[in-house]
Amino acid sequence: MYYCPSCGEEYRPGIVACCVSCHVPLISGSEKLSQLTLEQGEFALRSMEILPEDELANIRKGTLSDMKHLRNVLARERIPALIAGDEAGCGRGCGGPEMFLRIKEKDVDAALAILAKDFIKSTALDSHDLSNAQAVFDQQAAETVCPACGCRFSPTVGACPECGLSFE
Repeated sequence: MYYCPSCGEEYRPGIVACCVSCHVPLISGSEKLSQLTLEQGEFALRSMEILPEDELANIRKGTLSDMKHLRNVLARERIPALIAGDEAGCGRGCGGPEMFLRIKEKDVDAALAILAKDFIKSTALDSHDLSNAQAVFDQQAAETVCPACGCRFSPTVGACPECGLSFE
């Protein structure tokens, strides 16, 4: 079997040389296995302990529930994180205090990559069709393209008949 190193999709030998979705050259099963072994070795070496002498960096600011979610995402990848508040957080009245997600400075790059991957996964940003994103609604044209869905229609209508996006 062959695998896409980006998305992990499996392919039978001899069908294609690149991933259909990612357009990345495929790797063999033995290469995939060696990559997984290397990743698991790095994963096992990560310490979940934060020591007093560790330099910490704030990587996110938000509500307590958001910071707990992000801390759990990082913990699944064995990156330790602390949730900390500032001194002014307790006396602001309505609304919860703003919290900071703090991690070791040496883990910043890995943590940001993990959080970006989680954001893309949770918002499904990688599955959006952006082929019509550059389309502009032109009232003077005989026919225009909806930037949201790509439907072609007469600009006199004022709204896309396919998705309902309003242009008035």
